[in-house]
Amino acid sequence: MRSWAIIAAGLLAAGSAHGAMARTISVTAGPDAQTRLQLALIEAVSGDVVEIGAGTFDLTDGLNLDADGVIVRGAGAERTILNFAGQLGAGEGLLVTGDHVVLRDFTVRDTRGDGIKSKQAHNIVYLNLRVDWSGEPKATNGAYGVYPVESENVLIDGVFVRGASDAGIYVGQSRNIIVRDSVAVQNVAGIEIENSFNADVHDNVATGNAGGILVFDLPGLPQQGGHNVRVFDNVIINNMTPNFAPAGNIVASVPTGTGVIIMANRDVEVFDNIFDGNGTADVLISGYRYGAAPAGYSPAPQRVRILANIHGRSGFEPGPQFPGGAQMAAAMGGSLPPIIWDGSGSEIRVSDTVHVASLGLPDLSQSRDAANPTMVDLTGDAPWSRLPAITLPAAMEAAANQP
Repeated sequence: MRSWAIIAAGLLAAGSAHGAMARTISVTAGPDAQTRLQLALIEAVSGDVVEIGAGTFDLTDGLNLDADGVIVRGAGAERTILNFAGQLGAGEGLLVTGDHVVLRDFTVRDTRGDGIKSKQAHNIVYLNLRVDWSGEPKATNGAYGVYPVESENVLIDGVFVRGASDAGIYVGQSRNIIVRDSVAVQNVAGIEIENSFNADVHDNVATGNAGGILVFDLPGLPQQGGHNVRVFDNVIINNMTPNFAPAGNIVASVPTGTGVIIMANRDVEVFDNIFDGNGTADVLISGYRYGAAPAGYSPAPQRVRILANIHGRSGFEPGPQFPGGAQMAAAMGGSLPPIIWDGSGSEIRVSDTVHVASLGLPDLSQSRDAANPTMVDLTGDAPWSRLPAITLPAAMEAAANQP
């Protein structure tokens, strides 16, 4: 690898030559790809395009982009492969900390850590990307495929993720989010919205994961109080991959065979989705049951609305992470109902014409072993307003519509 002195010299030369016109900085596959690609990301300034050519780029270290207003563009997810199988460190493949960045049309493969992470990167677009890990899903895979965190205005569009040991598509501690037209397969969680405000998750496929789509709020993070999340027009089917999360990870408790889990969030809507082939349940609604809730944290779900979904076969093989699931299914005629609520929180409404079970655990200090499941009717008036659609800045939508 070239020394950073050579990179610095290149930067000085580029800086003196850079005029008012934006540039396209092209990087081709081949020897010394690590240094040449990182140099291009360092050189790039607002308005520049870093164009990664077709081919496989064998990389040994993570990449970083700090500049605002840069487009990083490959030749297509099937043609441009950033291969991290030889990565020496344990970090992410690509870390972005600049605002107004567009990442598009390439694959990140076999990172030791997360695939693509952006932190405090506002107005960021993830477009037509693929992140995957080779072989069968395993706990040693990176935790997250795409991982925007602590950001405002996030668009994830046309992304495919396979094999993440936590969540394939994860958005955490962020505001104003759209996840659409994406595919999550064979991850622990397909898509996860965590501790975030104002999110639309729609027109995605979550299949073959342990859990399809999670809407979580957890204590101990800088942003708490997740709310205003809509999950709609998704296909959430056959999420029966055994949970392969590392022991101790909170998603290790996600029951294999779950479609959607809503935990400790308020103002959540799940509607117009297609569910089928989820062996535990299509929808689980729960409070936070992992110890005493710290001050300032609301551990119970509130104002959750489930409506107009299509339900196929479900509840036929409860995951081992669902205590007493097999016994409960036997007592209920061989399968669990499609929708299960732990009994905590308030203003839970279900309009879908399927059975709903309550576990009868309104006190979040109660163990799940104390469950007393009964069928419940959660229809009735929902006296609060429907959630509005999320609108992102026009420039982000324009970037997503560029060929």
